[in-house]
Amino acid sequence: MGEFADLIKHNYSAQIVLAFFAALVAWWATLYVSGASADALQAWAAAYQIVAFFGACVGFTIANHWGGFQSVIGRATIAFSFGLLLQCFGQTSYSFYIYYLNQPVPYPSIGDIGYFGSIFAYLYGALALSRAAGVHVSLKSYRGQLLAFLLPLLMLVLSYQFFLRGYEFDGTQPLKTFLDFGYPFGQALYVSVALLAYLLSRNVLGGMMRMPILVFIGALVLQYFSDFTFLYQATAGTWYAGGMNDLLYLVSYLAMTLALLYIGHVFVKIQKS
Repeated sequence: MGEFADLIKHNYSAQIVLAFFAALVAWWATLYVSGASADALQAWAAAYQIVAFFGACVGFTIANHWGGFQSVIGRATIAFSFGLLLQCFGQTSYSFYIYYLNQPVPYPSIGDIGYFGSIFAYLYGALALSRAAGVHVSLKSYRGQLLAFLLPLLMLVLSYQFFLRGYEFDGTQPLKTFLDFGYPFGQALYVSVALLAYLLSRNVLGGMMRMPILVFIGALVLQYFSDFTFLYQATAGTWYAGGMNDLLYLVSYLAMTLALLYIGHVFVKIQKS
């Protein structure tokens, strides 16, 4: 945790994104305390993606430091940054429905291209991160192979039990059914891959990759619960712009941005060593 505090203390990008986050949370709290209108909450919901956009921009820059597509960590960083950019696409699409089409956001909608597409970006990023952590070596052992089989299976079973048990199929909405299953199952896969990367990683780069991987796991888990909360509320008809679900998304964007900045911090340490 000392290294993470050092990142916050000396990295201007980390300080900027934390300032954005603090201002957005203060704005959100003020709206709720004052009983703001739905229009005011929608304005906040359209604005907080600035954290994700900022994270994507700094992430692409950091990936370039790692060699971009030429290195495994560079590819992982690009994938996570692209995932944040896809989240921005989803939010911008939602604002388009509300401000330009003057209608409630449907589910599914064009915004799901961004939100569902981010699952593939995060999954690829988690796979690349696991390779950088030496998981391909650990999988040669019996313990590694067993974990690689059981952990994703456990995550899929838990996702079904908690999120989809008793699901009522609607044959008239096949795309909605696909997304209802695709979101939790896809997210369960990238979370399980990230967990495997942490559990099976060896002392890569002097052990400096362990904390960044752990921060990425936290960011992916927050993303997982953000998307589930949206699905649950959308199905129940209780979702609204600027609610607790959007606040949870904001926290997940901050976590992913800090994880990307941590990877950049590791690069600087390697350069100095």
